[in-house]
Amino acid sequence: MSNSVDTGVISAALVLEDQPDTRAWLKRVLTSAFADVSILEAGTIAEARALLAEHRVDLALLDLDLPDGSGVSIIEELSVRSPQTRSVVATIYDDDEHVFPALRAGASGYLLKEQSQDVLVAMLKRIVGGEPPLSPAIARRVLRFFTPPSVPEQKAEQLSDQHLSPREEEVLQLIAKGYKLAEVGELLKVSRNTAAGYLKSVYRKLNISSRAEATLEAARRGLVESK
Repeated sequence: MSNSVDTGVISAALVLEDQPDTRAWLKRVLTSAFADVSILEAGTIAEARALLAEHRVDLALLDLDLPDGSGVSIIEELSVRSPQTRSVVATIYDDDEHVFPALRAGASGYLLKEQSQDVLVAMLKRIVGGEPPLSPAIARRVLRFFTPPSVPEQKAEQLSDQHLSPREEEVLQLIAKGYKLAEVGELLKVSRNTAAGYLKSVYRKLNISSRAEATLEAARRGLVESK
């Protein structure tokens, strides 16, 4: 008997996302892409593991930054225990620190939440159809990873505008001090997703991709004391 994924039919899926509003939106994306799909939902790694211990799914649509760990751990576990399940990342992060571990763990696709519902629906269908599409920004990052920049490009990159808005500087400062995204959102009285959007903009402007680099840059700018 052929697997439902092999025939392009998704009968059961898991959505792993800790933000209720975003989780509901991802469920709508799935139901638009796959008619009559049965959807399990989890907000933490622990909840996802409990569901996967009792249910088989054809597709796992998951975030990476979760309250009790990284979604990469679920991708790794599915790759070993349920290789027929396609794991697809849906996140706001487009940096090397998030992209490459997810792809190495076995993710079938890497999508950015900033894209429209229609685009995500189309890309999910392509993934299930056998293609491994990546969001355009992710595809460009993967290509850049294998193409060393020329000297002029490196100089242009170094001279790029690194001006941060006052709110972006606040986010950089809090991240450098060790606060998690949810805590940053609470301190700034914005949603976690909004805080993540500011952090993403900071990473892009400063051409950095990790908390360690953010801490160094914050110290260089005098936002935190250097250690």
